[in-house]
Amino acid sequence: MALLTILLCIILLVLLVSWAKVTPFLALLIVSVIAGLALGIPLDKVSASVQKGMGDTMGSLLIIICLGAMLGKLIATSGAAQKIADVLVKTGGEKNIQWALVIAGFIVGIPLFYGIGFVLVVPLIFSISYKYKINAVYIGLPMLAALSVTHGFLPPHPSPTALVKLFHADMGMTLIYGIIIAIPTIIIAGPLYARTLKGIKSEPLATFRAADLSEAEMPNAFNSFITALLPVILLMLAAIYPRLNVQDPAINKLVAFISDPAIVMLIALIFGTFLLGISRGKKMSTLSAVYVDALKDIAVILLIIAASGAFKQVLIDSGVSSIIADQIQTLNIPPLIMGWLIAAIIRISLGSSTVAGLTAAAIVAPMITQYHVNPNLMVLSIGAGSLVLSHVNDSGFWLYKEYFNLSIKDTLRSWTMMETLVAVIGLGGVLVLNVFVK
Repeated sequence: MALLTILLCIILLVLLVSWAKVTPFLALLIVSVIAGLALGIPLDKVSASVQKGMGDTMGSLLIIICLGAMLGKLIATSGAAQKIADVLVKTGGEKNIQWALVIAGFIVGIPLFYGIGFVLVVPLIFSISYKYKINAVYIGLPMLAALSVTHGFLPPHPSPTALVKLFHADMGMTLIYGIIIAIPTIIIAGPLYARTLKGIKSEPLATFRAADLSEAEMPNAFNSFITALLPVILLMLAAIYPRLNVQDPAINKLVAFISDPAIVMLIALIFGTFLLGISRGKKMSTLSAVYVDALKDIAVILLIIAASGAFKQVLIDSGVSSIIADQIQTLNIPPLIMGWLIAAIIRISLGSSTVAGLTAAAIVAPMITQYHVNPNLMVLSIGAGSLVLSHVNDSGFWLYKEYFNLSIKDTLRSWTMMETLVAVIGLGGVLVLNVFVK
């Protein structure tokens, strides 16, 4: 009965978002309340359960996601992303432009919120396509594959970061495992698959071409690369440090403080503010305006994450979460595959990868401890499932179609297939890692 109740709630969520056009935040909130009542939470306790779930979820995530959005916006507006792309293209030469853009997409995709990243890198793709007279889909789709993988797999992006919190995973180890899986996933779903798409003719509108910044207008290469990669470097060092077995308590306390994900993002933003802003003569008031715009960009995502926390808490407070875990076990599907499958079904139904990942997480969370699943791998499994089969109910599908000026058929063949390859290969990588990781 518990599984049926949750299934009906998910169907209601799908109908509210896709048919009734209710914003995902409000839809999740409504479904959380209905689920609480249907699962037997007393009438006077439902609101408290919803509020607790929202508060607990956002407590530790708000700082990380907001600071990450600010850093990403700074990299986008300062010209650092264009500098990174220019350096890689010039270093690799014209024959390796596709691979240079993949690397650039991966580097700038780590700190950039997906919506900002897409709008930023697509004009860069078109500028290079025009300059070197290369098919835009052939060089562009691999770069977007890199962007998609970072969005679905790697902290500090909102969805993976929220999943790390929900599963009590380790941010640094999730990042390391994510990068290990991301590399072959991007290569196969990006450059290799794009070789089959050379026949797709894309004539992007000149309006979408980026205005080339001069050398004087862009930061130098070192500042651009170090600012974009600093969160990754710090989080990876934080994950490696415990394995050094340092015995000095004072040093351990200092490292524990510095390696906290919120402090990592604060350090990265402070460095970025100086390297890409103050040192180049930018006023703090100008930079503050950039940061305010960044917060506006992610407001909706923050609300969706908060509402997903309410749904999770309702399942816990009703006592049904452990029942669901037991019932799922009878299906005889490995937990990592189950997480991927639930996220994939919701993604195909709703279109939103963020909602798909967080809703799936609320359902499978009790399986983590009950069946001794590696929480870092579950983050990646659900992240992969939340990317599968992007189609006409996904805003990313239409962004890609319109920017690249393609038919729906060619969009399905290129964009939808690329996203599906990312999801399937990502799951394969998770299952392979699961053999070696305890």
